[in-house]
Amino acid sequence: MHIRYRRLLSAGAVTLGLLAGCLTTAQASTATSTAAQAPAAITPTTAAQAKSACDEQLKAARDDGSSKPVACVSWAKPTAGDRQAAITAWPAPEWCDDHGANNTWYITRFKACGVFAADVTVHDVRTGRVTGKMHYLVIAYAYSDYSIERWAYQVELVQVSASGDAKGSSANGKGTCKGKCKVNDSKFPSQKMGQDKEAVGQFFFDTTIKARPKGDKGNGTGTAHWKFTNPRWAAPTNEITLSSPTVRCDNALPGTSRIGCVMPYIPELVYSKRGEFPELAKHIEYAQNTKHLPGKHGTSKYLTRLTDKAKIKKNRAKACPSSRPRPAGKECDEYPFASTWQGASTGSGNFSWRMIPKKQNQDGGKALGNFYLYNRILEKDRFLVWIRN
Repeated sequence: MHIRYRRLLSAGAVTLGLLAGCLTTAQASTATSTAAQAPAAITPTTAAQAKSACDEQLKAARDDGSSKPVACVSWAKPTAGDRQAAITAWPAPEWCDDHGANNTWYITRFKACGVFAADVTVHDVRTGRVTGKMHYLVIAYAYSDYSIERWAYQVELVQVSASGDAKGSSANGKGTCKGKCKVNDSKFPSQKMGQDKEAVGQFFFDTTIKARPKGDKGNGTGTAHWKFTNPRWAAPTNEITLSSPTVRCDNALPGTSRIGCVMPYIPELVYSKRGEFPELAKHIEYAQNTKHLPGKHGTSKYLTRLTDKAKIKKNRAKACPSSRPRPAGKECDEYPFASTWQGASTGSGNFSWRMIPKKQNQDGGKALGNFYLYNRILEKDRFLVWIRN
């Protein structure tokens, strides 16, 4: 069962060019943080919508004089055994796995994952008595790429338990997209559920923003739809849906003409005091902790990117004027960065400067540029800076 799902995942990754939208090791070490991921709200078919659809199906079956049972699908509260079932079914990323089945999306800049619990309940059409039930998990995974105008969304339906008239059910569905996007490919054929069988849907979406004129951006939200069938039932279940987090695609990133897509996660630039730029890292740590300047890991005092070259030049000139003496082999480093709206000129007037080794200053600046590029940090996008030991 696990091999089939991983094969689908791999096929999707080839289409996107990089497995699950991952950065290369070199890029990741300077460009992104491995901080705990932020949760996002679930946006599924509501309980009221599911109940209304079920009531309509029961009424239709009675009106037709059917003697076959009617099955309804709805979201459910996770059970004690769901976490282990999710881990056994699919090797999800740790930041998704750690939370188990809690009906919540967890997001990075290029990935989103969540484990959601749901039920199929089968009713006697005349009495309403429950004649069977299936409890299952939806393991949802979406991923994008910083330089490709397509993103992917996959759902795996894993049976945890089944009884009575719910046994032997099959699932099938489709994918749709709302906003600045269109469906490129939607595959969710009918697949039987069971202890060693799961149903998988895989969808690819393309942004509809154009490569020209430069500066365009737009959001799109992919949604998975599915229902269950069983030869014992009068009809398929009501449809249930789960939307992925919204994806933003753009052609507005300075330094590249390629369109790319990101998730709604605020990224963090990581500098280490034991890494390539220790003096730069120590300066930022001092600026954040002693001068209480914005951008610190674990806070909501964000830095926001500035792309206007003239304003960046003014920030740099105010923090590190040419009149300030430079010791041999050193350059002036400023914080907040000149390329942010919190810089010396465009910000509140609070800033810090320090002379640090020339190579660290220049290479640290290149790392900042790579961070902007690989995380598609646009004008006024928020980010943080994490100083690690």
